[in-house]
Amino acid sequence: MDDLRSADWYVGDDRNAYIHRAWMRRGNPVDALDGTKPQIAIANTASDLTPCNKHLNEVAESVKNGIWEAGGVPYNLPVVSLGETQVKPTAMLWRNLAAMAMEEMFRANPIDGLVLLGGCDKTIPALLMAAASVDIPAIVVPGGPMLTGHFRGEALGCGTDVWRLSEEARAGRITNGEFVESERSMIRGKGHCNTMGTASTMAVVAEALGMTIPGFAGTPAADARLLSLSHETGRLIVDLVAADRTPSDVMTKQSFLNAIIAVAAVGGSTNSVVHLLAIAGRLGIDLTLEDFDAAGAGVPVLANLQPSGMFLMDDLFRAGGLLALLSQVKDLFHPEPITVTGRPLVDYLGTEREVFDDTVILPRDAPLMADAGIAVLRGNLAPNGALIKPSAATPELLQHVGPALVFDSIEDLRARIDDPDLDVTADTVLVLRGCGPKGYPGMPEVGNMPLPRKLLEAGVRDMVRISDARMSGTAYGTVILHAAPEAAAGGPLAFVRTGDVIHVDVAGRRLHVDVSDEEFQSRSQTPASEAAYAAPTRGWEKLYVDHVMQADTGADLDFLVGGSGSKVSRESH
Repeated sequence: MDDLRSADWYVGDDRNAYIHRAWMRRGNPVDALDGTKPQIAIANTASDLTPCNKHLNEVAESVKNGIWEAGGVPYNLPVVSLGETQVKPTAMLWRNLAAMAMEEMFRANPIDGLVLLGGCDKTIPALLMAAASVDIPAIVVPGGPMLTGHFRGEALGCGTDVWRLSEEARAGRITNGEFVESERSMIRGKGHCNTMGTASTMAVVAEALGMTIPGFAGTPAADARLLSLSHETGRLIVDLVAADRTPSDVMTKQSFLNAIIAVAAVGGSTNSVVHLLAIAGRLGIDLTLEDFDAAGAGVPVLANLQPSGMFLMDDLFRAGGLLALLSQVKDLFHPEPITVTGRPLVDYLGTEREVFDDTVILPRDAPLMADAGIAVLRGNLAPNGALIKPSAATPELLQHVGPALVFDSIEDLRARIDDPDLDVTADTVLVLRGCGPKGYPGMPEVGNMPLPRKLLEAGVRDMVRISDARMSGTAYGTVILHAAPEAAAGGPLAFVRTGDVIHVDVAGRRLHVDVSDEEFQSRSQTPASEAAYAAPTRGWEKLYVDHVMQADTGADLDFLVGGSGSKVSRESH
């Protein structure tokens, strides 16, 4: 084949082609660089400092074997890796940096196709953003959830039970020693969180978008079938190159609507919203918050998984897997979008998909919640929208009126939340600001604020909480997130004061504070929280704060929206 992209590097008898070939010989077969064999990069986010992705080097070997078998030439390409649990101040600060670095490497190198290895929360979104911007054939390999750990005979939900046990320790229901003891049982082995947190949700998203082999998402990291599917993916990417089937062929507007439906059906993470918006932006697809409300409306939650339900990801796998669950709502999906196999997603959701445990994958007529798509709230407190995940909230709090208790930063909250003299009741609405994309910077997962200790000791386990932050997909509670515009961008959250009365009406999609426009205007002259906002002077943080967009449009950088394709116009020597 003389139409491979890599032929521009390797074919010819001039000095530049000589250089490109000579330095890549290193044991490759003689014909590996003759311009006829697809050159496939395995974009690998394995890192010892990204615990959930540490096993991806092993996965890459299976992918390599599949590529060789199909007649391609594989290359391991380590790319920026973000460990959600490790990096400070928040992995979200670097999602766009990772996507930008990946995009540039995908474009600059002599490759014809991409296998995208991700797992931990930001890795699959960054990989998809980058691949969309370059738009050469690509396919995702999700790293898979870990197997379930146990503590004192009870299954532990990774992340979800961290939040639960932490609050129980603060309430005095368990000792700090018992809390710390559970740490050794929380992470059983390789893979990402075993709850329907952001990592699992983004694997679901990748599959619903059509970017994985159907049936891959949710395969446990320790299961041998993950390596088998990885090998099959290696073979398939060579076919994708031959067919010139690119991300823009697979990820259409209808694909994104299907992904929204899938997230609703599994009770997925609110973080999927900001990632889907960013990926769509790279493709020039007009996806909005209204699409999330419209497409998710009326979709029942059928996955009885933490943090919304009881079970964990390896339970979903044994109960029939993602395709068995999605087959229960097949009629809601758009039938046109294809997957990387060239066949529509709905082709894989036939009636033959059997559910083996209907306590894990619930029947459609007996769902965990009948209408539980991520809800978009608007009002004078969030004119551009805020999000809530009803399936993880307390039903009685989905309609609520209460006075605000305002915290100007996460440090302010941590300094005061356990004060026994804090003026707070169970009806109080906790408000945290300065934690959006610009303000923190990076929009950290602090929206699920800890409850006041004195209320925990009195038995309270949930309160309405509002912020311009995110929360972990493993978290739960009546938590309203992503308020836009954020406080640091001049949003109304900056001008709320303790004691202002806030109205929450999830069914009515309303978020309102009893403050007149005139009063807001007078307060806007002196935002109380301004001193707590980030003010970087150099480096990535400076570039990020100057160019990051708001959560309601995906929090990408304004100059990264769209793509630049795969063309490289100039030689290197």
